[in-house]
Amino acid sequence: MTTSGMVRQFTGRVWKYGDNVNTDVIFPGKYTYTLKTPEDIAAHALEDLDPEFAANVQTGDIVVAGSNWGCGSSREQAVSCLVLAGVRAVVARSFSRIWYRNALNNGLLALECPAFVDLASAGDTATISLTEALVTAGDGRTAAFKPLSDDVLRILDAGGLIPYIKQQMAD
Repeated sequence: MTTSGMVRQFTGRVWKYGDNVNTDVIFPGKYTYTLKTPEDIAAHALEDLDPEFAANVQTGDIVVAGSNWGCGSSREQAVSCLVLAGVRAVVARSFSRIWYRNALNNGLLALECPAFVDLASAGDTATISLTEALVTAGDGRTAAFKPLSDDVLRILDAGGLIPYIKQQMAD
C-alpha cells in the first residue's frame, strides 16, 4: 500500500473469484508498458475476469479467491493495480509464490485461509483481525489463519518492502 501503517483489524466488502486466476487476468499484459498513471493502472484491474470490478471496487474491499491466485508471470502490475484500486487484502486458498512476494513488497495483505474461502460470498462484508488471526464473515462465522510473522507485519506496517528498508536505514 502506498500509505504506511497496516491497521490490525478492518472490514471490507468481498469480491470472490475462483482458482488459477493468473496475472494476465488480474492485469492484462497488453497494458504493461503503455499505462503510466495510477488511475489508468487501477482502471484495468481484473477487467478480463470481472469487467465491473474497476468501476465498482471501493477502498478497503477484499478479494477472496481459490487456489493458485496470481499464477503466471512476475508482472508487478498484477499487484499494484489492486493496491491502486483500493483493495485492502486478498484472501485465498493459496498464492503463486511470485505474486505473494510482490504483494508483500507492495504492502498488500495476502492471507492464505482456505476455510474463509468456503464461507465467503461475493458482496458479503468480512472483517480481518491480524491480532486474532481470524477472518469473520458478516454473519459472524469465522475462519482462522496462520498468524503473520513479526517481519511480515513490520513490512506491511511500513507500506511495503522499500518503505520498510528506508525506515531501517534511517533508524
